[in-house]
Amino acid sequence: MLLNLVRLGQIDYPDALDLQNRLLKLRQLDLIEDTLLLLEHPPVITVGTAGKDINILANEDFLKSKGVSVHHISRGGDVTYHGPGQLVGYPILNLRQQDKDVKVFFKKLENTFIELLKHEYRIDAGRDPKYPGVWVGNEKITALGCAVKRWVTMHGFAFNINTNLEHFQWINPCGILDKGVTSLQKILGHAQDMEAITEKTAEYFIQQYGYQSNNVERSVFLDQVERLTQELESREEEQR
Repeated sequence: MLLNLVRLGQIDYPDALDLQNRLLKLRQLDLIEDTLLLLEHPPVITVGTAGKDINILANEDFLKSKGVSVHHISRGGDVTYHGPGQLVGYPILNLRQQDKDVKVFFKKLENTFIELLKHEYRIDAGRDPKYPGVWVGNEKITALGCAVKRWVTMHGFAFNINTNLEHFQWINPCGILDKGVTSLQKILGHAQDMEAITEKTAEYFIQQYGYQSNNVERSVFLDQVERLTQELESREEEQR
């Protein structure tokens, strides 16, 4: 199986969400291959389908003063934070190629980080029986929240590398009151190389899902998506 691997750098959340929605439709129609977007966001708060605004602790004026927007989205889960130093990944995968097994999809996603942390950093990470994500002790290092529509996934993971953990004080992360969050920087005691860890994350993801990677330049990929979207919209218009 082939996986388009696209590194987007830092991208505003609404732009990334719009891109995901376009990719979702293209993948449902088999117009693109499975794709993994790797990126960072400016500071932003997202609220999943199980989310409650009460879990946003900071008031609206404070968040606006920090340039932080809030988005209610279709992924599972509650409230989370994204920001610089956090590697975000959005897998757009057709689970028909993964035996239509959502549980296995999530297990492989968790395994990506459990294995990466174990083999690259000798960090003992694992699952929590009550909560999704990847945990080091009582603290979450990777948040997971996905949606599956017509067997195609969107949204994904947020891996805390050099994330400013103080920003999590603005929320009750995932609505969980009795656990914390952590990062590679906090555990290892110094800032980490984001680019190198991005490559390692892609490597472990590919191993878990059994892909061959196709590295696609950001500009080339975005041009292709724009062209395919326009062609699809033209065909749909002709059929009306």
